[in-house]
Amino acid sequence: MERTLAIKRAAKYGFCSGVRVADIKVKRFARQGGRGAILGQVVHNERVVEEMEQLGVRTVQALEDVHEPVIVFSAHGVPPSFHQRARQLGLEILDTTCKFVYDIHKEAQRALTEGAHLVFIGHPGHREVIGYTHDLDPTCYHVISTLEQARQVDWSAYPAIRVLYQTTLNAEEYEDVVRHIETAQPNTRRADTICYATKENQDAARVLASDPEVQLILVVGGKHSANTRHLWEICKVNKPSYLIQGADDLDPSWILNVSCVGLTAGASTPDYVLAEVEQRLVELASRQGKAQAP
Repeated sequence: MERTLAIKRAAKYGFCSGVRVADIKVKRFARQGGRGAILGQVVHNERVVEEMEQLGVRTVQALEDVHEPVIVFSAHGVPPSFHQRARQLGLEILDTTCKFVYDIHKEAQRALTEGAHLVFIGHPGHREVIGYTHDLDPTCYHVISTLEQARQVDWSAYPAIRVLYQTTLNAEEYEDVVRHIETAQPNTRRADTICYATKENQDAARVLASDPEVQLILVVGGKHSANTRHLWEICKVNKPSYLIQGADDLDPSWILNVSCVGLTAGASTPDYVLAEVEQRLVELASRQGKAQAP
């Protein structure tokens, strides 16, 4: 018996412009015979990192581990001091830092020059945030991700505050945090450095999760990708949802008695990975249909 499984993709998903540019730059470099190493994952997706390894561009965790002539700085960016340190080590730099990340670095320096205290809305262990804060005096900034954390600080002690957002977050979801800071210190300004691709992917995920025809949602992306995990957190509020890295993670039991599956993907997920997942779903549904045939 033939079984049809409907698959709906979110209106917006997958590679943001910064990740796409980083992916293209490194692949072009490798295919032209370049020898280099990437400091940390070029993007937070295991398949992309595996591709880079196959092209001869390995991943390292410290500048001192680089034996090749070129160091690649990822889309997440690095502390400014890393550029100087790389040159001291005699390394050439292939910089794939996202434009939005550089905008935040510049805005942070402007704010400090103006005498403002910096508040980064984000996660302190994320490589992007480490890039912003590593070289700064700890007394000149806070990294905040919850309202509880915001309430523990006396913001009135600072004459001026500048709020900046980690690009993988949706600013709207931290509105209560920022409003608390603004109430405590009215001389607070928000930097206009938002990556709109993140917001568009998340808004599209909400629409997909609210679609009455969709019974199950699969979110495809790297296990270390913050924005992919957040997409999954958004979807699971309304529908059974699973976060997978690719087609090999699919469990056939998930689609039993399911007629429509929703698909979305994180900003570091290549289009071909989503296509592989879709193809595997079709194959699994076909096998289940044949197994149920009298």
